[in-house]
Amino acid sequence: MTCPQRLRGSTPSDSNQAERYSRHTLLPEVGVAGQRKLAAARVLVVGAGGLAAPVVSYLAGAGIGRLTVIDDDIVELSNLHRQVIHRTADVGVAKVDSAVRAATELNPDIEVVGVEQRLTADNALTLFADHDVIVDATDNFATRYLVNDACVLLGLPLVWSSINRFDGQVTVWGYGEAPCYRCIFPTAPPPGTVPSCAEAGVVGSLPGVMGSIQATETVKLVLGIGEPLAGRIQVHDALAGTWATVPVARDPECAVCGDHPSITVLRDEDVSCGISQEPVTTIGVRELADLIAAGRVPVLVDVRTPAERDIVSLPGGGIHVEVEGLRDGTSLDAVADLDEDAVFYCRSGARSAEAVRLVAAATGVRARSLDGGVLAWIDQIDPSLPRY
Repeated sequence: MTCPQRLRGSTPSDSNQAERYSRHTLLPEVGVAGQRKLAAARVLVVGAGGLAAPVVSYLAGAGIGRLTVIDDDIVELSNLHRQVIHRTADVGVAKVDSAVRAATELNPDIEVVGVEQRLTADNALTLFADHDVIVDATDNFATRYLVNDACVLLGLPLVWSSINRFDGQVTVWGYGEAPCYRCIFPTAPPPGTVPSCAEAGVVGSLPGVMGSIQATETVKLVLGIGEPLAGRIQVHDALAGTWATVPVARDPECAVCGDHPSITVLRDEDVSCGISQEPVTTIGVRELADLIAAGRVPVLVDVRTPAERDIVSLPGGGIHVEVEGLRDGTSLDAVADLDEDAVFYCRSGARSAEAVRLVAAATGVRARSLDGGVLAWIDQIDPSLPRY
């Protein structure tokens, strides 16, 4: 278990603090007393990516006394169009280290704690326990359920957001009589039905918008001012430039916060939703490269989106059948005559494995999935190709 990294800034003079926070203390809702509340507050941010970038920046700037960031990932070049807390020089660096550096450079008055770990059922309660507010800046369902359940069990408010393409949602779960995440989303959607940002893309400024709202909601909770976004989900359509408010209510039958909860001990969430994940036959990128070099090119089936194909494709030709068309059945005719030598591929292997399962279920043909997808091909065969 990696020990948290703690960096405490130097103690500033009272005059420096007065100047730093003067635009806050001018607000009647904040004042000097409110700024002291912020300085005494302990906030934990789960994730150090796109949503976390504005959250960490604005909470550090606001003078949150102890700011903890947990993430086990490293900075990649494809992160930088939206994860603006990181720099090009940080590529390959642990995201928490980059986040700690950025927050501390912005405000050396506060304590910044970086935890380079994956959040699990074994460590979540311990990590969350001595904090006042938890901010969910994650991008996967398993962690969202884990964060929610830990907050419910500890009685902590959870400031949450979710983004995809041009759309964003934000709310505060578990505050007062407000519902928790499971009240509204009892179970995760089936694997593959909701594309990740890596698959569908996201406009770079959107996490800045939604994460800024998360930071504002956190400040409101710490100060006890205004009306937190509890019992209401703010929905933003950036393409249309619209905002909508969706009221939500607590479910008395909720598995974790309901009147008779069935979840009383933290567990790692199974996001398979009971759907059997049949094993698929895979082929490694080196074996595929050898076949192509020998002129024995199998039929390659690219199940990615057209936008992904415009970035990079594998050599050897093939056909393009988006996995969405296999899910709804509209593209099954395009693969009906394939044989078991066919190779389906996507960015990293998840969608191609799903496609192989869908085709097997519909036609009986058990094709192969490229293990690791395009990214594995780039890493092991042709590093000159662009990553995304």
